[in-house]
Amino acid sequence: MPKPGDSIGATRAATQPIAWWKEPTRDQWFAFIAAWLGWTLDAFDFTVFLLIMHPIAQEFGVSMTSVTFVFTITLWMRLVGATAAGWVGDRMGRKKPLMIAILGYSLCNFAAGFSPTFLFLFTARAVLGLFMGAEWPAGSALAMETWPQRSRGLMAGVLQGSWGLGFLISFALYGLFYNSIGWRGMLWVGVLPALAVVYVRYFVKEPEVWVENRRNQRLQQREVKAPLVSIFRRGMLLNTLNACWVLASGFILYYSINVLFATHLQVDLKLSPGAIGEIGVAANLVVFLASIGWGWVADRYGRKAAQILPAVLAIPVAPLYLLTGNFTLIWWAYVLQGAFGSGGFASQAPSYLNERFPTEVRATAAGFCYHQGAIWGGLVAPVLAYFATAWGLGYAIPMLVGTITAALSFAIAVALGPETKDVELTSEVVLA
Repeated sequence: MPKPGDSIGATRAATQPIAWWKEPTRDQWFAFIAAWLGWTLDAFDFTVFLLIMHPIAQEFGVSMTSVTFVFTITLWMRLVGATAAGWVGDRMGRKKPLMIAILGYSLCNFAAGFSPTFLFLFTARAVLGLFMGAEWPAGSALAMETWPQRSRGLMAGVLQGSWGLGFLISFALYGLFYNSIGWRGMLWVGVLPALAVVYVRYFVKEPEVWVENRRNQRLQQREVKAPLVSIFRRGMLLNTLNACWVLASGFILYYSINVLFATHLQVDLKLSPGAIGEIGVAANLVVFLASIGWGWVADRYGRKAAQILPAVLAIPVAPLYLLTGNFTLIWWAYVLQGAFGSGGFASQAPSYLNERFPTEVRATAAGFCYHQGAIWGGLVAPVLAYFATAWGLGYAIPMLVGTITAALSFAIAVALGPETKDVELTSEVVLA
């Protein structure tokens, strides 16, 4: 026989909310891990190049400005890949473009390690940009559509902050093995992410939200066949333009801080690979941890607060590591910047962009708005390198000007945009 109070206890147990990490199903965890793997390994294959630009310039006898254009073309090609993958993702599902992207950028990085000429390297990294761009819209849509709304901001921080883990791996590889394997060996290691495709193929399902939305489009005869055109139509145009402004500023901010930082330490301060690797590992570990923290802020106080605050805090930190030759101060200040301008400000990019657009155009919209920012970000390296070398300023002053300007622009753009904290991702067809 039940004891007195049993029914009351059962009722309390039934109504008590479960812990957020117990809410997702196994399939939801599988989908998130797939997106996480794709993004983290994407980061490694891209950022490893930032650490070897100076030795590449020396080997092929070209200027640093020329090598920075390899970085630029990689970023520019990401927009093409992202737009194409977004269309495929919205029309055919999130898994296929994710698998193609991971396999593609892995093989391109491997091929770049065999470059006999600078032109070959330039071409290999340009094609790599196509596949890198394809990964983000497919992976972010897969993760955000699958994950429960209650902790979506937190997991967006985990996902986006894992770019820092990829960069951390690059710095660790550079610090530990560069003297042994050289820049070519660092690129060859980039083929290993291709193994993640096997996991995605056999363990990941399409998001139910997307599957139901595609079914509804067909039943209602309202299929969206040109999603890129749709996001520039009346009623969505201002939202799209604001999202583009946010990401353009974000890319300029991130690369003003990071794209030439290793070169600054190599050329201006003459630091060893070990010292540079040490700073980079610590800073990018902070990027990852801080992004999780800002994800918690996003779920509790809103997406806008979690983006504006770190962007503003990046401004006073920048002079601390750029206007000094003291290694200890550089170490601590640059590591601290990982919590703000090196990654913390961008923690909500997956949630914020995917929550701003309806399901039938989500991958296309998120991919385009995110990677058009890469066009602007791609200009950062050659512009900063030009002022650093042609004007004889060194790398620190151009990096500082870019950081402050972009941080202010980013904060203003986010402030003028919508708050999306409580947005539910549904299968409803919004666009005709």
